[in-house]
Amino acid sequence: MKVVHIETGRHMYGGAQQVLYLVEALTRMGVENLLVCTRDSDVARIAREQNLNIQELEMAGDHDLLFVWRLLPVLKRERPDVVHLHSRRGADVLGGIAARLRGIPSILTRRVDNPERGPIGLKYRLFDRVITISRAISLVLLDAGIPREKIVCVHSAADRRLFRPECDRQWFDIAFGTQPGDKIIGVLAQFIERKGHRFLIEALPAITKKHPQVRVIFFGQGPLRDSLETLVRDRRLDNIVQFAGFREDIARVLPCLNMLVHPATAEGLGVSLLQAASCGIPVVASNVGGIPEIIIDRETGLLVPPEDSDALYNAIISLLEKPERAKKLGRAARQLVDEEFSIGKMAAGNLKVYRELADVN
Repeated sequence: MKVVHIETGRHMYGGAQQVLYLVEALTRMGVENLLVCTRDSDVARIAREQNLNIQELEMAGDHDLLFVWRLLPVLKRERPDVVHLHSRRGADVLGGIAARLRGIPSILTRRVDNPERGPIGLKYRLFDRVITISRAISLVLLDAGIPREKIVCVHSAADRRLFRPECDRQWFDIAFGTQPGDKIIGVLAQFIERKGHRFLIEALPAITKKHPQVRVIFFGQGPLRDSLETLVRDRRLDNIVQFAGFREDIARVLPCLNMLVHPATAEGLGVSLLQAASCGIPVVASNVGGIPEIIIDRETGLLVPPEDSDALYNAIISLLEKPERAKKLGRAARQLVDEEFSIGKMAAGNLKVYRELADVN
């Protein structure tokens, strides 16, 4: 079995990390893999550091039609059984066209639950299968008219070798300027509208009035960072909230949080939720998209309606004031990740789809 994977994102966001997990696991399972990625990207750098087999290509985005012609010689040389398209940044349509021109079965992984723009049926005719990372995304595609037999759900995974419960609080306090008695709320998400940061900011004055020791750290990057920093200043929350940027040591950071809050208005699944759960950290999240497949309300975390700062306040206060309940939820979430969201299970699910398409046993 030989698979060419195409991931054209530049940064190591959650989806790109899932691709590296998959390629590494498939390699251990005896699959020959080539990862095609954008030249000089973070994805290429980290994949190279992990000794993965990669091919860097120039890629300028969705409208870079020449990417098809750069990719065709790679597919001709490699002659893979399957082409797996992982990124929406041009890799989906342009990669699908290249695979179709070479007569190679193609698979698209879809990670978002928002409706597609334009004639979705025409686009999805390019792909022989669509792997969704949550059942919620599968429903979006079914509602759009994609045939049920074309859709397969394979959940994303957390790396339990890396994301563990042990916290070095002394290191954390030095790194982030916090105090040992502070209660740390973390948000790990891109600064984009659908991640819902502002709803937590709106709830914070009431939270800190009741629990002055609360501190909030936003991890990530994105186009809304400046406007969110302005909102924090306008609410006079500068001494409560800090923006820590994108960090490659997030596995060291997460175990030291008192909770992770994810107030998204839309979410395909939520890799940060898997990572927090793997560390046994309690989670408060919006009841949208694929989130309830990880966070089962009152069993593995707390769910709140989206865009509801009052509900967010109540859930956060509940966990702050009932720490034993918070720990119990975190333990249950960790067990769920172990059973349902392992890298091995994710890789096996993808490999099953490859074999069905390539007729390789």
